Amino acid sequence: MANIFLTSLPIFTRECGDIYCHVPLTMSLAALGGQVEVPTLGGGRARINIPAGTQGGKQFRLRGKGMSILRRSDRGDLYVEAGVETPVNLSKEQKKLMEKFSELTNEKNSPASSGFFAKVKGLWEDLKD
Repeated sequence: MANIFLTSLPIFTRECGDIYCHVPLTMSLAALGGQVEVPTLGGGRARINIPAGTQGGKQFRLRGKGMSILRRSDRGDLYVEAGVETPVNLSKEQKKLMEKFSELTNEKNSPASSGFFAKVKGLWEDLKD
């Protein structure tokens, strides 16, 4: 695996003809959906449609946007991994809105964390028996 640097930051990681990059998404963009521009090789950009409910770690594949493959006419793919950024430095109003949002959510809104805690609870109950 090789790193490709644009300016002084490692933007892409290469594996054969495929290129990988990580793109942070705001919490609201990941929850509501929308579009994001991502860098491509050669200084270009591509738009990716982000579906509502996108989770951190989700990969999007852009066919043919990777590196040229030696002795072949085609190119590898660009894989964009979504990271969901947790808001920081919240104002008082933003904190109140986040608290209200937390009050309005339930297991249906966060199935992965709900399932995790149910498994942990089951594990502890099994250990007590």
